[in-house]
Amino acid sequence: MDGMQHALTPVGHAMTPAGQAMALAGTIALAGTTLAPAGLAPHTRIVQCTLKSSIDCVGIGLHSGRRVHMVLHPAAAHHGVVFRRSDLGRDLPARFDLVADTRLATVLADPRDASVRVGTVEHVMAALAGCGVDNALIEVDGPELPVLDGSAAHLVFLIDCAGIVAQDAPRQTIEVLRTVRVSNGDAFAELSPAYPTAASPLPGASTHGGPTHAGPVHARTHAGLHLTMSIAFDAPAIGQQALSLRLSPNSFRQELSRARTFALAEDIDRLRAAGMAQGGSLDNAVVVDEARVLNPGGLRMHDEFVRHKLLDAVGDLALAGAPLSASFTAHRSGHGLNNRLLRALLGDAAAWRMVTQVGTDTSIAVPVAA
Repeated sequence: MDGMQHALTPVGHAMTPAGQAMALAGTIALAGTTLAPAGLAPHTRIVQCTLKSSIDCVGIGLHSGRRVHMVLHPAAAHHGVVFRRSDLGRDLPARFDLVADTRLATVLADPRDASVRVGTVEHVMAALAGCGVDNALIEVDGPELPVLDGSAAHLVFLIDCAGIVAQDAPRQTIEVLRTVRVSNGDAFAELSPAYPTAASPLPGASTHGGPTHAGPVHARTHAGLHLTMSIAFDAPAIGQQALSLRLSPNSFRQELSRARTFALAEDIDRLRAAGMAQGGSLDNAVVVDEARVLNPGGLRMHDEFVRHKLLDAVGDLALAGAPLSASFTAHRSGHGLNNRLLRALLGDAAAWRMVTQVGTDTSIAVPVAA
């Protein structure tokens, strides 16, 4: 496979040891007080976050093979994540209903003009969601984001260098009220309530005890997003793998961020003939040939494959537009099923509600009056 180069350029954004420790702990000092992941006051609201400063990088698009320059900018509260094609002067909100292609990547496009598109958004979306960034403007001068090393590790590094700041606006959460499931053959993906009842247990994932509520909810303790993924491949190097975790800045950094995208060696010629994987190399993807991993350095962790599938799911689900309070369970799911799942959930008004996030979390929080 062809070689690839990328450059991270956090000019003037050196991280101090204290800043690194704070980022890894998932805590932020606000108004002179550092709030740790546990033990928040009963009347604590979780607030929105953005980047402290802009930061950029240069890399290669995985499928286009084009050199691209990407800049991550801060954005105002309630802005959400928006992609800006600087070469076209057009914006694309990071929304599930703007997903136009899910073949080996998640691609956003303007339904009125298909030429306005941004491809391979899932890793950036995962990094932002995993680090707790709600609002950002992502500027890119081409149709695809840089793949960097094929994981979200370099993106987390950029976010750490830019810094994260709290905003004076409460974070809204999409609370799943009933199970929604989509499938394709034996592959499936589902979202269930984070507080399943005895009558509707969540298959294949941990259960979380908690109160149930009837009627409108204005504020609720955020149960977070619990994810369970299993995969099955014929290639012995991959085989069957499964992983379950609760998403937090710590778990994302430690368990998911370093997992790289992967491909089967037998598929590469076909993909390139179809105009895909033009920028792929052993520098930005794990390549498997039956029982062998072709990368000289091998795997970063023995189950790197299912970890990357979960990383992709975090990014795809972040296109809901707000953090999910739910349990996600999937088997052999990919970008297509993940997007179908969001469309099924958010297309059913009885399956979800928007609530103000309060309570214990590893996100940024500020105390509010009782």
